[in-house]
Amino acid sequence: MALFYRIAGFTALALSLNTAYAAASPKAPKKYTIEQFMATTSISGASFSPDEKQILFNSNESGIFNAYTISVNGGKPVAMTKSTVDSTFAVGFFRNDNRILFTRDQGGNEQNHLFVRESDGAEKDLTPGDKLKAIFFGWTQDGTAFYVLTNERNPKYFDLYRYDAKDYARTMIYQNDDGITPSEISRDGKWLALDKPNTTSDSDIYLYNLATKEKKHITQHTEPATYEAATFDPESKKLLFKSNAGGEFTSIRSYDLATGAVADDEKADWDLTGAWYSRNGQYRLSSVNQDGSTVLRIVDAKTGKPLPLPKLPGGEMRGAVFSESGKLLAFYINGDRSPNNLYVYDLKTKKANKLTESLNREINPDDLVDAEVVRFKSFDGTVIPSIYYKPKGASLASKVPAVVFVHGGPGGQTRRGYSAQIQYLVNNGYAVLGINNRGSSGYGKSFHMADDRKHGREPLWDCIEAKTFLASLGYIDPDRIGIMGGSYGGYMTLSAMAFRPEAFKVGIDIFGVSNWIRTLESIPPYWEAQRKALYDEIGDPVKDKEFLTATSPLFHAANIRRPLMVIQGKNDPRVIKPESDEIVDAVKKNNVPVDYVVFDDEGHGFSKKKNQAVANAKMVEFLDKYLKGKE
Repeated sequence: MALFYRIAGFTALALSLNTAYAAASPKAPKKYTIEQFMATTSISGASFSPDEKQILFNSNESGIFNAYTISVNGGKPVAMTKSTVDSTFAVGFFRNDNRILFTRDQGGNEQNHLFVRESDGAEKDLTPGDKLKAIFFGWTQDGTAFYVLTNERNPKYFDLYRYDAKDYARTMIYQNDDGITPSEISRDGKWLALDKPNTTSDSDIYLYNLATKEKKHITQHTEPATYEAATFDPESKKLLFKSNAGGEFTSIRSYDLATGAVADDEKADWDLTGAWYSRNGQYRLSSVNQDGSTVLRIVDAKTGKPLPLPKLPGGEMRGAVFSESGKLLAFYINGDRSPNNLYVYDLKTKKANKLTESLNREINPDDLVDAEVVRFKSFDGTVIPSIYYKPKGASLASKVPAVVFVHGGPGGQTRRGYSAQIQYLVNNGYAVLGINNRGSSGYGKSFHMADDRKHGREPLWDCIEAKTFLASLGYIDPDRIGIMGGSYGGYMTLSAMAFRPEAFKVGIDIFGVSNWIRTLESIPPYWEAQRKALYDEIGDPVKDKEFLTATSPLFHAANIRRPLMVIQGKNDPRVIKPESDEIVDAVKKNNVPVDYVVFDDEGHGFSKKKNQAVANAKMVEFLDKYLKGKE
């Protein structure tokens, strides 16, 4: 859970990289402004209209996310919502008409409500009230009703409601009193799968009969293992679920609703991250997290025969959605040098139609860089996989500064794909190593569990070894290496600055934890189901106060003596603003340069283009001054 998202052809350990990476540098690329990078459009999501002529998706074209439609034949997107204050994300079209559902919070506070946009353009909040969070849960098979989770009755737990699609009258169909949360519902409306986290590496599934109200635990086990519902089959006869029981990686398994028989269903050499069916049940889709890249599988649901897919340049296929008839497939292509672009594939004509051009036309993708999967050995021999971006122009004769970029989590993963932030850093001459320190997901159960109760220690030491790896490449200036990250990555940045103050020349903390005791005590109430899991991995703020004090950078801020930048959203419900306020105040007492940036209209992550532009520009200014040494 994000606090705050094997070697397979790559044997790029430090020694083998030296020769290849020290080669003569190519011509330096054109340098682009942050405004040019921000002119690129971020898009996501896909829902076909009932007549299959339009696709509903999300776009920040206006500077803030709103819902748009676009013809399957292409053309200019049309805004369905026009918010100028709060980010708005489409859920989908109604099944039988052109109304749409969308979600919106308030200034990044994550208290999302579910809204409907009526056919005449009027907007209605379907989940009104204060201090509640609503989550769309799916449609009935005939489209006459839909399901919604909300925590309005009890802020700690989510109940499940059935909404009539005509008049929005609702009925509670599952009351959650124990933190075992609904995750999937069968197409016949008879069965509910419930997920229960025990620790961050152990979980269970319960099956609930909506007619008899009987709840059954179906994943009895003794050794730590994850069990998570994936989907019910179209006939509502089996529950597909994900589990890493008995192995290192997650596979798809099935549970027969009539007999209780469990069978292996689909495997890969890496984690299978999901499985789902097309609306008409004709196709089955699954995704594999293959060494930091997404691999999509689509097969005929009855025969298992793979569906031939178009081979398109520019990246990997993501976010695939079939139309109701199964004749059209919408998907995204995303690459290291290309942000999401939306396509529609006609299965009959075998033609793929590109609907969007997201990258700012002023940016030549040849000036951007592809990522590379690299690996290095840490202090104890553990192999650490990472995603690496080398600036064009870097060479033995022209050494460059670098930053170790730490992902969120704990338990997150840096993966391949377009990142405007990283490309902006690289375009400004910084090498970026997206480290997947021990505890990261995607590399097996043992690796994921290797950071439990070790935060601020072994995972941090992996980051220190990352600096050694970078310095070994020859074209990285060993005296100009910094560290940065957001959320848990921000915590790791502060930990590096406080616990290993000699290691990095600068640090950039983006809404990172400085005081574990306060953060664990102030987590949002709707995280109650995950509270025990967090305590198990990080520490109990009462029972483990001494340990958490020892691993919280705030209590060791006197050690920080290198320049620090801190960036925070005022409305962040996960890492609250005092986490940043207090570390800034403490470090300033050391007469250390501290830059502090606060966005009053953001939360845990910055969704508005204007704020993203300011944050990234200030980061590069900070790095140029204190890492490159430019005034």
